[in-house]
Amino acid sequence: MIGRMDDETRTPDKVLTRAEASDAVSDLGWRYVLNTLRTQVRVESLGGAAAVASHIIATVDQDAGERLRADLRPDRLLLRVQTYRAARVTVRDVAVARQISAAVAELFLRTEPGRDRPVQAIEIAVDALDIAAVRPFWKAVLDYADEPGKEGPQDAIVDPHGQAPAVWFQQMDAPRPQRNRIHIDVSVPHDEAPRRIDAALAAGGSLVSDAHAPAFWVLSDPEGNEACVTTWQGRD
Repeated sequence: MIGRMDDETRTPDKVLTRAEASDAVSDLGWRYVLNTLRTQVRVESLGGAAAVASHIIATVDQDAGERLRADLRPDRLLLRVQTYRAARVTVRDVAVARQISAAVAELFLRTEPGRDRPVQAIEIAVDALDIAAVRPFWKAVLDYADEPGKEGPQDAIVDPHGQAPAVWFQQMDAPRPQRNRIHIDVSVPHDEAPRRIDAALAAGGSLVSDAHAPAFWVLSDPEGNEACVTTWQGRD
């Protein structure tokens, strides 16, 4: 684990590497997925999810509200923590995740990555010859915004409300008119990737490439439409 005491007081805004972020919270039931810390709490009703969320808000430090996003469902409370102005995970985010896990434990519940459907994040990738030319269209038609800290003509765009998948752009070197040019990226916890890939293959999919594993595996459906299963590993 990172040195929680000194780092949290002296360098709370320090951006962590993927490995540091993952190692710091995995034993608490959180997972590092696509530049965020994610977990869920199993509940028995929507009211129960609201009660757990209220307890968390009342318990953690005041600045946690700038970092925490919650999605209430009848059977679970989905939680995400990130320094949103930087779109990265920092030392302070890890501290907030620990506080949340402790608050949940006070209710005799626990934070966990999930069993029936582990935490995940979805991205849509658009292959393009001229990214700077196509990016404004997608930004406008989706009513998206620049990802915090990234405003370049080739950077990803995001839903400013954090509800829909991010869209990023992959550079093509030549036209590919007979191939799909939009694919889905499914970012999962590093320990969920093997199960997800095996399930996709058992469902009739094919492995196109594992050359970049464990960062990502390229899979396709029976008609050649592609999806990538991605993790944080192999990227630092």
